[in-house]
Amino acid sequence: MLDHAHATVRSVTKTVRIACHPQAAFEFLADLGNWPRWAVVNVKSTSRTDDPDWWDMVTLHGAALLRMRADARHGILDHDFVDRQASWTVPARVIANGGGAEFMITFFQPPSFADAFFDEQIKLVDIELAKLKEILEAAP
Repeated sequence: MLDHAHATVRSVTKTVRIACHPQAAFEFLADLGNWPRWAVVNVKSTSRTDDPDWWDMVTLHGAALLRMRADARHGILDHDFVDRQASWTVPARVIANGGGAEFMITFFQPPSFADAFFDEQIKLVDIELAKLKEILEAAP
């Protein structure tokens, strides 16, 4: 019998190894002003709002809000994203991997996303993670 009290939703976790110090990766990712540089498919621009916790963001689908809930001590980069299609919390981490870093990000499928649309969006994340790796590995 299915226990609905412990039901789960579909999720996908993406990771990328980056040849840079984990602290450098964390600091770059924690700064939402950097997101248009690496999240080149989905994030067109970011700007601060009057609320110190939230940033305005322009995406492929229009206006959105973004909030980072970073914890440098534990490499936590969880963030909240709200737009007209969905609202979701995205867990993310930077951890040490040898002398470099590993960035992990998990996406939970919002109820408003059909499976095919969610799959399409997740494939685009690979482009962004490749760009992130390129930027951080080129940094001095």
